[in-house]
Formats: sequence, structure tokens, C-alpha cells
Amino acid sequence: MSIQIPRGTQDILPGEVEKWQFIEKKARELCERFQYKEIRTPIFEHTELFTRGVGETTDVVQKEMYTFTDRGDRSLTLRPEGTAAAVRSFVEHKMYGDPNQPVKLYYMGPMFRYERPQAGRFRQFVQFGVEALGSQDPAIDAEVIALAMSIYNSLGLKKLKLIINSLGDKESRLAHRSALIQHFEPRIGEFCQDCQNRLEKNPMRILDCKQDREHDLMKSAPSIIEYLNDESKGYFEKVQQYLTALAIPFTVDPNLVRGLDYYNHTAFEIMSDAEGFGAITTLCGGGRYNGLTQEIGGPETPGIGFAFSIERFIAALKAEAVELPVNKGIDCYLVSLGEEAKDYTVGLLQRLRLAGFSAERDYLDRKIKAQMKAADRLNAKYVAILGENELKENRILVKRMETGDQWEMNLENFIEKFLELQQ
Repeated sequence: MSIQIPRGTQDILPGEVEKWQFIEKKARELCERFQYKEIRTPIFEHTELFTRGVGETTDVVQKEMYTFTDRGDRSLTLRPEGTAAAVRSFVEHKMYGDPNQPVKLYYMGPMFRYERPQAGRFRQFVQFGVEALGSQDPAIDAEVIALAMSIYNSLGLKKLKLIINSLGDKESRLAHRSALIQHFEPRIGEFCQDCQNRLEKNPMRILDCKQDREHDLMKSAPSIIEYLNDESKGYFEKVQQYLTALAIPFTVDPNLVRGLDYYNHTAFEIMSDAEGFGAITTLCGGGRYNGLTQEIGGPETPGIGFAFSIERFIAALKAEAVELPVNKGIDCYLVSLGEEAKDYTVGLLQRLRLAGFSAERDYLDRKIKAQMKAADRLNAKYVAILGENELKENRILVKRMETGDQWEMNLENFIEKFLELQQ
């Protein structure tokens, strides 16, 4: 019986993995420009981190976490998202005491959620995320959104739509909460069991329900915008002002509700408008979470961040037919004829690589024609051909594959001469 990959996971093979590496590299480069530094946290954490940080009423905690008990009878969970772990590390290592504030972090790595696999959605997925902790200036909200948009734009995505909303401060949310309960309670029996459970615990999460999204009460539900106090309104207006100054188009959607409990004030999603992208159009989501550090045991610290999956990023690139500049081939393929020449290319190949070139040679004792075909498959820029006669005469033949131009070079200073060819 053959063993196959678990459902909801994938193998990323050579030829495809280069796209991932390119996206990851570009995201890192942009984070460096914006002064965000990388943080790496464990793949599993104490379960309590997510029940407290993400929220007990969320689908993530209630239905999607991979939780297990270890040999010490501790409940541990494979991380379903990155923010709670980053904030836990921020608190545990007392980064709030660093002189450079706000603390700007980014992370990248596998996350795990037990949900129904579908196009662009997996049970193990790679998430890239950013967190800015220590500032409640609305300008940092705009910066975080600008960073997310910059990553997408830098890789050629154009059909993007930025949706923003304000979830308000604690006072505004309490007023909105009461209005939602009053609105839904008389007919809550018409909603799914999840929504019924959320009515008292977190009624705003009802607005995020996929099952009952077409219910008429959803369309007439009171908007959080109507319950924002003056401070929250002013904050949201500033965020919009800064986004306009940054020439970032956006749409305000009062029904945007992020799926995790820790959000307040600014919430946003970046969606793909590409034709054929699929029913789930969200590429990236984020927002402000001013109470999360206290929930995890730290001091009151404002924060904002976003996260996106690399899988959905690649799906969006495919939908827009964007070709990333990857798989460009190798610099040199060594073709050898005869046993002595073949032995010599072992050391020559190493010298090429140590000089900074991507290079390869034949390992299957193929004929010269088959070796040339192998070089062509690898998209080699040059081939260097070494036979028994060339070896005796201390020379090597170099051919540029694109043009057919050829040079004879002294074997002893081949590396130096090959370097000159690149200039």
C-alpha cells in the first residue's frame, strides 16, 4: 500500500518552489525598507494562548485547531495564525521596554487549521504576517496597509481592491453589541447554531457567518459606523486621510468583520478582482488589536498587523497571468568526453561554483549529444566542452548556447576567462 500526502496539504516541487522563494524574498526586502524585523516563533504553543488571544467564540478556536496533549499532560496547539505567537513573544521578552518604538516585526511559516480543503485553502498553509506594536498613531495603520499593498504591487498584481472599516473602541463596540443583540434576538432561532451561540458572547461575529449571509436580518443589521463615538470617528477619518495621501484607493465597507476576536478600530482586507479567481476573493486581512497584549499578560500596548497566505498569493498571480522571473537556468554546463576529462570536471565544477556560478555536469555517462540536450533542458547559458585531446592540450571549448558563439580558453585560467565573458 502506497502512503500518500495527508488531505489538505501539498508538496511544493522544484519548478514551483522557486515562485515561493521569489515572493518570500520580495516580501523580506520590502519589510527591510519599512524597518520591520523578522521574528521566528514555535510551530506549536500552549493552547491557552490561542483561546485567550484569538478568542473562544471564533471558528478557529472552536472548530479548526490541531490540539494535542503531550507526555507531560500539557495541551498544545499547532499555531493556526501568527499574531498571538508574535505578541506572546513581545510580552515574554519585554520588547515593550526596547528604546526603539514601535516594535515592528514580520514572520513567515506554516500555519495549521482543520477546515474543508478547497482551491487556494489548505490545512497546512504558509502565512506571511506583519505586526507593529507600541503606537496608536493612525499613521501606522496606513503604513501597515501600504506595506501589504506594496508587496502585492511589487510582484505585478493589479486587480486589487482594498476594503476598510472601523470596529471602534471598547465604548463604541459595547453600544454596537447591544444594538446587534436587540436586532437579532427576536429571530435568532432562524440562524445556525453557531450564530445562536454567538448572540450573547460576540454578536458581531454573526455578521461574519457564511451560512446565513443571505438572511434578511443580515442586510438590515445595525452598522458599527452608526455607533462610533467621536474619538473612534476621528481615528478612522485620519486613517482614510493618510491612505488618500499615500495614493492608495480604498472602499469603506461597514459590514467588514474580521474573524478573530482581538480586532478593534481599523480592520481591512485586500481582495482580488481578477476574473476567474474564485468565490473566496480575500487575499490578505488585518487590523488593529489594542487589547491583545493585556489578554496575554503584558502591559497595555496598541498593535496592528496583517497576514496573507503564499498559496492564495500564487493563485492570484495565476489569475492575472503574471509570470515571475524565476527558473532562468544555469550559467554553465560541463560536457566531458572520456574518463580522464570526466574526472577533471569534478574539480572544475567545484571551482566554477565557488567562483559564484550556477553550474552542473553529467553524472550518467551520456554521449555528447545527450549531454548537450541536458544542458538545453537546464537552460544553460554556456556549455564548456572538455575531451581527452583538449585535456592534453590544456584547453577547453566554451559555447554560448543562445548565439552559438564559441571560444577556446586555456584550461588553467578558465575561471578567470569565464568571468570576463559575463562582463
